[in-house]
Amino acid sequence: MIRLGLSIASLLLSLLSVFGAPTYHTWLLAVMVSEFPLIFMGIALVLVLMSSVTDRFKTAGTVISVLALILFSSPVARALLIADNLQIELNQAFKGSEITPSGKPAFSFWKLATRGKSSARFDTFRYADDEGTTSTLDFYRADSSGIRPCIVVVHGGSWSSGDSRQLPEINTHLANLGYHVASVNYHKAPEWQSPQPLEDVRKALSYLRTRAGQLMIDTSRLVILGRSAGAQIALMAAYQGTEPGLKGVISFYGPADMIWGYSKPASRWVMDSRRVMENYLGGTYQQIPDKYRSASPIEHVSETSPPTLLIHGRNDVLVAYEHSTRLAAKLTRNGVPHYLLTLPWATHGFDYTLSGPGGQLSTFTVATFLRKILK
Repeated sequence: MIRLGLSIASLLLSLLSVFGAPTYHTWLLAVMVSEFPLIFMGIALVLVLMSSVTDRFKTAGTVISVLALILFSSPVARALLIADNLQIELNQAFKGSEITPSGKPAFSFWKLATRGKSSARFDTFRYADDEGTTSTLDFYRADSSGIRPCIVVVHGGSWSSGDSRQLPEINTHLANLGYHVASVNYHKAPEWQSPQPLEDVRKALSYLRTRAGQLMIDTSRLVILGRSAGAQIALMAAYQGTEPGLKGVISFYGPADMIWGYSKPASRWVMDSRRVMENYLGGTYQQIPDKYRSASPIEHVSETSPPTLLIHGRNDVLVAYEHSTRLAAKLTRNGVPHYLLTLPWATHGFDYTLSGPGGQLSTFTVATFLRKILK
């Protein structure tokens, strides 16, 4: 009976690789299930073997465990399918500019068993005069000599938490690819509201240009990468106004349409997304509709917007996948080169590890995108 119960629990857990998480804590589990599949596949396989040698409930336990094993394996299978066409789709998305294959596969089953590299060494600089650590950035030097492009990273955290040290693996990965990386801190809600974080990122960009000589930065080749709330800030910096030398923008599951997002909030069991937006913007949509509009990246897309890479999981229960599909449609209407990497199994924060299915595909896509726009 205990083994049957374990099989049922395993099957319920495996559903998180197919359906959106219903609560905050199951969302955390969903990240683990979808991006560390080998662990859960191993557990399910053990339960299959255990159930097959049990006399009582043998058939039921085996069937349930096999179903769980299949579902736990589904992110791997779907990642393999996406990887087959990914390079072709990227070439089609950015016509007129050939993207030379890196020689590395978009997805490797064996890489699932590896650990990501620890954070590389960085220096911390203050990009504006104020107290504390708010107006600072962590600068990762490229693992290549000479003047190099720079990727400016804007962290997530619902505009109210997080910092420049959040998920540093991507910073190390990009530095190893030959790019400088500047991971930026900014003022947070509710004490500081929009557009202050955007102004902070612009100050950081100005600082990097000012110190380009000492830091060996090619200011004609800059890219902004944002994650979640940071993606909204990154997209705004790319679309609203003109940033000299900005060649592209990358959004990891970012809120692109603040008005639509307010009308379609996340489940309160996961996150009170309306409260999050109200703290950041200073009121409800009914009170300040113009501010919601002005803070929506989708409202600022034009024919001159820079090439854009969007990365989003369909099972995202914090920032709906539709934010990226709506933005992609607007980019299409304006003729802006872009690509939306859709990860059917993935949820918010899937890039917690770069070795998982979502982590591998997204880092391959980012690397390919950067090679294209920064060559």
